[in-house]
Amino acid sequence: MQLIDGIPVWGSSEDKTIAQIKRCAAHEQATGAALMADNHYGYSQPIGGVVAYRDAVSPSGVGYDISCGLKGVRTNIRADDLRPQIKKVMDSIAATVVFGVGQTSGLVKDHELFDDPTWCDVPEVGKLKSLAREQLGTVGSGNHFCDIFEDESGWVWVGVHFGSRGLGHRTASGFLNLASGRAFDDKAPGENMDQPPTVISLQSDLGQAYWQAMNLAGRYAYAGRDFVVDQILEILGAQITEAVHNHHNYAWIEQHNGEDVVVVRKGATPAWPGQRGFVGGSMGDVSAVVEGIESAESQASLYSTVHGAGRVMSRTRAAGRMRWTKVNGRRVRKVVKPGEISREMMLQWLQREGVELRGAGTDESPHVYRRLPEVLAAHEGTIRVIHTLHPMGVVMASDEVYDPYKD
Repeated sequence: MQLIDGIPVWGSSEDKTIAQIKRCAAHEQATGAALMADNHYGYSQPIGGVVAYRDAVSPSGVGYDISCGLKGVRTNIRADDLRPQIKKVMDSIAATVVFGVGQTSGLVKDHELFDDPTWCDVPEVGKLKSLAREQLGTVGSGNHFCDIFEDESGWVWVGVHFGSRGLGHRTASGFLNLASGRAFDDKAPGENMDQPPTVISLQSDLGQAYWQAMNLAGRYAYAGRDFVVDQILEILGAQITEAVHNHHNYAWIEQHNGEDVVVVRKGATPAWPGQRGFVGGSMGDVSAVVEGIESAESQASLYSTVHGAGRVMSRTRAAGRMRWTKVNGRRVRKVVKPGEISREMMLQWLQREGVELRGAGTDESPHVYRRLPEVLAAHEGTIRVIHTLHPMGVVMASDEVYDPYKD
């Protein structure tokens, strides 16, 4: 850990990422900030950025994929028994789980979540109920995945990573509009990545409405991950023997330095002493189950840790520049400028690591991420690794899927 203008920073960072966390920390209602080792440039608040506010919340800090998170479960299946069937299993997962923007399943539309009073209490969110019903239990694109892992003892794990889908994105967009004096459904102007943080007092009606909506999106994301994990367990014919479920892109009311504050973690995970979290690596690298420990560094981090490995290459740099056009009613992509990572490079990496892949684009290749063990090592003063998980199979949305909601 190093201190940069009083802000604790783990790992290495680009100047523009440091500038973003400084800008957030300088807000008049901010009481503290920290930057995790998987940090990279984001919208307004950097990915891996943690900011504490006094009696206020930041929708731009929480971001668009509200309560994006990871659920990992250890099963009663041995990896050696599954390995001969891994191709068939990955085919079944890809055919069963619904991936991609705007996709619907309708399989969970009667979930008790839809009886939550927030749908009525916050009318703007109530208008999104039909969309939410249809999308619950679907996985987006971008860096969202369904994986099969082997742990250090040879047990099979199931891991998923995704968030609140269109409900979360529309909620974030709508409240950022309202905070700027626009209508909830207005199209936002072209705000830049270095936009100052949008901060709303929790003493205001708008702040309370956002808080309710954010919490609803959080419960929605958890329900979706539970459903998808159950789908994969049914394919495997497996039972759960251990489970870890956590999220980022959220705001929590916590006590730090004797004061109740609102801690906004964008691409950062809570890591209180004894609290376990599932941290995902790239498709060709290990993932891990970690546990928070008590230390001076932990206090400095606002009891936070990484949510993943962290990007080192932008999507455009990796995959190239695309132009999407409609042909016979469907979106088709055309490569305008090639990227630095070819599909052959990506597949060679996965073949070397013994990973069976379905879908995914080169913007998610292992080449574009830090190595997770190095990132975790930067936080050895705040967490310990409980399980190391090696990927056996990975399913992600195809790069032919058009997704304006990518992280």
